[in-house]
Amino acid sequence: MNPRLKALSVHLLTASGAVLSMFAMLAAVEGKWSLMFLWLVVALIVDGVDGPLARRFDVRKNWPTYDGVLMDLIVDYLTYVFIPAFALFKSGLLPGWTGWLAIIVICYGSVVYFADTRMKTKDKSFAGFPACWNMVVLVLFATEPSQTVILLIVILLTITMFTNLKFIHPVRTSRWYELSLGVIILWIALAGWAAWWDFNEGPVAKWLLVLTSLYLALAGIAQQMVPEGIRRVK
Repeated sequence: MNPRLKALSVHLLTASGAVLSMFAMLAAVEGKWSLMFLWLVVALIVDGVDGPLARRFDVRKNWPTYDGVLMDLIVDYLTYVFIPAFALFKSGLLPGWTGWLAIIVICYGSVVYFADTRMKTKDKSFAGFPACWNMVVLVLFATEPSQTVILLIVILLTITMFTNLKFIHPVRTSRWYELSLGVIILWIALAGWAAWWDFNEGPVAKWLLVLTSLYLALAGIAQQMVPEGIRRVK
């Protein structure tokens, strides 16, 4: 396959995320939350694979007429933000005014964040929470914390989007790369397992899902607190 066709195939792979988001939305409308999350997990895998492929096959050079970054942002807003926010609202995890508040701050804050040209740091991490609401809402479905805890998580993460707190990109941040890659692969496996079993995955899988989520959420902040190159004095 010549380089141009390889580049085009990567764009088409990215575009398939829009179809996956539609499948997820159809499941969500029918209240089939497990099926919805399974489609979102597949979309997350596609999103994790298409970036490295795009860089490997140099899509900007070999098929420049399609804007892969723009295409990726469109799909990400659907799968990372819009559908998870809908699920959080319609599932009853946040009833009444709390649900309305959640979908407003999630949808509004995330679209502003996605448009911010400063969202990436020099080490390919994210400045602020990268609006990965698909991951957050899946964990909330799996753990079912109280309404107050869910609302606090939503508000705090939304505020965090507009700070300089660093969040790693599991497949691009070079520091702790091997560990982060292993954690995100494990997280995806656990998320798929939880959704497959309709969130009756058992306590061990549930706590592993929580622990891997905490690593992904806090690793970047830990890197800020302990800058690279600093050694402990003995």
